[in-house]
Amino acid sequence: MTITTIGIVGAGTMGGGIAQAFAQAGFAVRLIDVAEPLLDRARRSVEKSLDTFVNKGKVSAADRDAALGRLTTATALDDLVEADYIVEAIVENVEAKRALFTSLDAIAKPEVILASNTSSISITLLGAATKRPDRVLGMHFMNPVPLMTLVEMIRGQATSDQSMRIGSELCRRLGKTPVEAADFPGFIANRILMPMINEAIYAVMEGVGTPEAIDTVMKLGMNHPMGPLTLADFIGLDVCLAILEVLHDGFGDPKYRACPLLRRMVAAGQLGRKSGQGFYSY
Repeated sequence: MTITTIGIVGAGTMGGGIAQAFAQAGFAVRLIDVAEPLLDRARRSVEKSLDTFVNKGKVSAADRDAALGRLTTATALDDLVEADYIVEAIVENVEAKRALFTSLDAIAKPEVILASNTSSISITLLGAATKRPDRVLGMHFMNPVPLMTLVEMIRGQATSDQSMRIGSELCRRLGKTPVEAADFPGFIANRILMPMINEAIYAVMEGVGTPEAIDTVMKLGMNHPMGPLTLADFIGLDVCLAILEVLHDGFGDPKYRACPLLRRMVAAGQLGRKSGQGFYSY
């Protein structure tokens, strides 16, 4: 099957970044969300990102304009009827994703693969909401998508070898490196990352160190490019909490239990960069 048109559902930070990556790689992209203002914001973000690449000499002005010309937006899922491959990038909520996958299954062409950008939710569970579980897989991009080269490829219980090959080849066409993970809660990346972030939050709550001190220790002592609390703010504290809850529910291990301070901050609307306030102010 020749893949030329990519459908993306969800115009948030991840959806917009995924749309940019595919558009830059020469694909026609249809970005879907429920409201025009969300789509307008996503397009402005893509334009800003591409402008930065032009200013740094990484992309020509002509290539920028061509990429933007390949990106269209809409508010109706029906606009994906001709898509050759679809990526879901909506809120990290299992019921919302399952409902969407059921709708996409009814709309998309029979041969189309339905991929989820989920960072923690079971691909097997999402596939079971469709009549094509062999063509459902995880395609977990890293943030910011235009810069990060890793894509975590998750195989559900029923995902076929062919679907995994197609998804992995698409990653390579984007200039990214696919790494396969089994369908366990949090997969590879967040199963390892989130306990570290959670422990860093416990260290703040218990007065072991300030956010600045904890981040500095991890950067200078462990050679991490950014500290875990800066990273948590970048990811979104609400997203971190959602992933930890999936891990805790899936494994039942106390080490995945979200820190009470994280819960309080999310309840207070202190979500990190997206809200302007988290462990740091923005």
